[in-house]
Parts: sequence; structure tokens; C-alpha cells
Amino acid sequence: MRRLLVALAAGALLVTASACGSSGDSGASDSGSSSGGTTTVKLGLIPIVDVAPVYLGQKKGFYGKRGLKLEISTASGGAAIVPGVASGQFQFGFSNVTSLLIAQSSGVPVKAVSNGIASTGVAGKDFSAIAVKKGSSIKSAKDLEGKKVAINTLKNINESAVRESVRKDGGDPDKVKFVELAFDQMPAALDGGQVDAACAVEPAQATIKSQGGQVIASPLVDVAKDTTVAMYFTSTRYQQQSPDVVKKFKEATAESLAYADAHPDEARQIITTYTKIPASVLAQVTLPKWPAEPNKQSIEALAKLGEEDGFFKKTPDVDALLP
Repeated sequence: MRRLLVALAAGALLVTASACGSSGDSGASDSGSSSGGTTTVKLGLIPIVDVAPVYLGQKKGFYGKRGLKLEISTASGGAAIVPGVASGQFQFGFSNVTSLLIAQSSGVPVKAVSNGIASTGVAGKDFSAIAVKKGSSIKSAKDLEGKKVAINTLKNINESAVRESVRKDGGDPDKVKFVELAFDQMPAALDGGQVDAACAVEPAQATIKSQGGQVIASPLVDVAKDTTVAMYFTSTRYQQQSPDVVKKFKEATAESLAYADAHPDEARQIITTYTKIPASVLAQVTLPKWPAEPNKQSIEALAKLGEEDGFFKKTPDVDALLP
């Protein structure tokens, strides 16, 4: 297990992005805040549109009123957050479904706590898209054969999704050349010709569009209807040791998801507080859906695709992972 976590953590440096409250607070305690005090919980996030509800919920006091103070750190992808949570460096994390399935199938003790985000389910109008630069000869997913396609993490959810888009369009996904690149680096790489296409989520997708880029496919829509893309999770150890804290985090996150889904303008505005997206681009951002419950069928579809693509050491147990 130790060797596995070290391997997962390679290159997965997390940087503290924000912390609310006084500097004198220590990390989360196993006993929670039963005495009426405040418990600081460390949360690993990706600085993308997906996590807007947490920042919004933090601002609205949904966590604070339950005695929780969030200390947020950021990473380039969910695969980088998993080892931090599994090792106890973080109490909670945000990760895509495939990263969690990979971890669970490898024996890493993680457990989903709350739903995260879902695809809009509308082709051409999703928060995730395969995009090409203006004037590109690439018109559909099949045309990606032999081309360089940027994804944020190799052998993970976006590779599965792009491969499925190519497959559904009649192409051979094994002929696609995947390049690992952080989301915020994709617009410049695409515009500069370093890659031929990019599987970008918001706000990177909006930036690409502002440069004249075109969407050629909606990979998460191709995976399944209303795909559950990511969830908030903890370690099984922390769940057993601090069930009260986990319960409060789950309740606060559920309230945050519901609020963000009902107040898209506020969700859109909060994005400017943790990304560098300019106001001119913000209006073009396509927001994801933030449903209360994960879509099990879509998670099973991602598990099937991941298994077909050889991402797992053994078949993952979807039921064991879900909240």
C-alpha cells in the first residue's frame, strides 16, 4: 500500500489556495467539533468551474454553521488529490469518478461522501468539450486519428471519454496521440499549435472559444446520459474515525450543490475568486449540473470503459465506492 500511495503521489504537489478563519487553527481533529468549537478540515480541489458550489457554500456559511472551516488546497487533477486523502494529509477531496475507481480497484481505501458534478447531457452545450482552433481541418471526433489531443491526466476519465467519442464516430481511439496538459495551459497550447485538439472543461473551454476555437464533440455526453463526472470523497479510515465530521461535510456540500444549481449567476460569479478567468470570458462559461445524487448507471458506464481501456488492476466495485 505504501508503494502504491508513493506512486500515486508522484508529481502530485498540492498548493494551498485559500483558507478561511484565523491562522492559529490546526488541522482537523478526529473528534470533530462536538464541544461546540470549530473543526478545520483540509480539502483538495481542482481550480475549475466544477467546484464553484464549495466556494459558494463557504461564502454563504453553509459549512461554518455546521462548525466546519475549510482549508482548501489545489491540484491539477483528481489523480493528484487521491493519495493526499488516502494518506491523511487531507480529510476530503474532489476527484473524478475514474480516478476514484482506479484508486478503489488498486486497494486504496477511499469512499465517496457527496455528489460533485454532472454533465449537462446536451451535445455541444456541455461544460466539457473536445475543441480545435479556428480554421482546423478537424471536424469531428473521427478526425482525431493520428492527431495530438490534450487531456489533463493520461489514462483517466477524459481519455476514456475522448476514446468513446472517437469510437462512436467510427474512428479508432488507439490511433489518437494523447498529451497530458493542465486545463489552464490548453488554450495557449491549442492556439500555438502544440496540440491539434484539447479536451477542455470550463473555464478553459470558454477561453478557447474566445480565441475562435470550435467544439467538435461533447465526450462526457457520449459516455452516458447525464454522466456523473466527479464526487467529493474521504478515506475509509477518516470516515470510521470521524463520522460526525463526515456527516456535517456531506450535509453542507449537499446544501451548497443545491444552492449553486438554483443560483447559477452567483455560481458563475464565485468562479472569479479562484480562477484567473476574465470577465469577458466568464459570460461564455457553460456551467455543469450539480444534482444532489450521483447517477449510478453513468458511473457503471465509466467503470466499463475504464476496464476496456485497461485502467484498472481489477474490476472496481461501484457499490462499495458510492455514498
